[in-house]
Amino acid sequence: MAIEIEQPSSSVELSKIAVSDTHGEDSPYFAGWKAYDENPYDESSNPSGVIQMGLAENQVSFDLVEEYLEQHPEASNLGSKGFRENALFQDYHGLLSFRKAMASFMEQIRGGRAKFDPSRIVLTAGATAANELLTFILADPGDALLVPTPYYPGFDRDLRWRTGVNIVPIHCDSSNSFQITPQALEAAYNEAETMNMKVRGVLITNPSNPLGATIQTVVLQQILDFVTEKNIHLVSDEIYSGSAFSSSEFVSIAEILEAQQYKNSERVHIVYSLSKDLGLPGFRVGTVYSYNDKVVTTARRMSSFTLISSQTQQLLASMLSDKEFTENYIKTNRERLRKRYDMIIEGLKSAGIESLKGNAGLFCWMNLGPFLDTPTREGELAIWNSMMYEVRLNISPGSSCQCSEPGWFRVCFANMSEQTLEVALKRIHNFMEQRERRH
Repeated sequence: MAIEIEQPSSSVELSKIAVSDTHGEDSPYFAGWKAYDENPYDESSNPSGVIQMGLAENQVSFDLVEEYLEQHPEASNLGSKGFRENALFQDYHGLLSFRKAMASFMEQIRGGRAKFDPSRIVLTAGATAANELLTFILADPGDALLVPTPYYPGFDRDLRWRTGVNIVPIHCDSSNSFQITPQALEAAYNEAETMNMKVRGVLITNPSNPLGATIQTVVLQQILDFVTEKNIHLVSDEIYSGSAFSSSEFVSIAEILEAQQYKNSERVHIVYSLSKDLGLPGFRVGTVYSYNDKVVTTARRMSSFTLISSQTQQLLASMLSDKEFTENYIKTNRERLRKRYDMIIEGLKSAGIESLKGNAGLFCWMNLGPFLDTPTREGELAIWNSMMYEVRLNISPGSSCQCSEPGWFRVCFANMSEQTLEVALKRIHNFMEQRERRH
């Protein structure tokens, strides 16, 4: 029998972190998740439920991973010897076999144009842990990181909540498809200084930037020049790199550093995760790759709080070391994502909705600005509310991503079947027809 404990409204105090609102759960982004959890769509049992289009998750190639595991049961079968080795405490450096396999896979994803040293890889429990770990290392409470907008709503939690570090937005706009400019970088830096915040670094996401595209070489070089001039750090979050529709389109900051013989490399740190490329967010596998020896050493010490299980490392070391599997997976995954992207872009276009042109990522940005009753954040949230509770689609409003222009929405397309995506597009089409009749 459960024990019932009375919880008075004001009894014992909790820490400032526990009671702060910097986690960001009051955002429409998280409200959409709650609405989905309470009424999830299912083709058979709940066809009128909420379709989850707010989750940037890659499920289009699950069958390839499942096929590998069926054909290689030894990868996950520990046996008596394997059990004993994995059950005992492992050094927080991680399994060498896995770090080598991860370095090799990161090189494959980047078309072999960048090399990665396994000794510089620090393993973490996903990209969330990697970004927070780097924030702890690079900045003190009250300092600032500059992040281009629109950005992932979870960054308010990942970078700020426990670290006490501030995010100062680098405001990008649709006039150049939300690309980062030197002017925007300088404006954000000056804004932070005006607020008496010490800027410690710039965090960029490539190619999960708002365009859903890879950042161009010239832009990456401008960002690197900027952080060098300001003597600050650059964190390149490359967790979507394998989702670029063409390996030649993706440019890693590592390529630029190699071309420049690693000049100023000590200020550059890369975050990478298997969550998007292999569609394995539940495995919680992320990495910090730094060219700075002190950062690597400190990150490895701090990674003891975010370890990956040895069994997971063993399984993935086997999978990623299989070149036949990885080559086929990367090729097929890109082809399938391109097909899905074309499908959603054409579907939105037929409904009269324009989107930003992209070449990577697991989502697109659609523009409902022309259809807002008022060109304001309130107007944006009004149409989001209709989408959520009338159309029953969980999409993310731009305001939850700190987008300064009302009417932009992030729509994910790779976390569902093609049949479910067709249902979602049909709902959007019907919604637009109804609005046109009303207006």
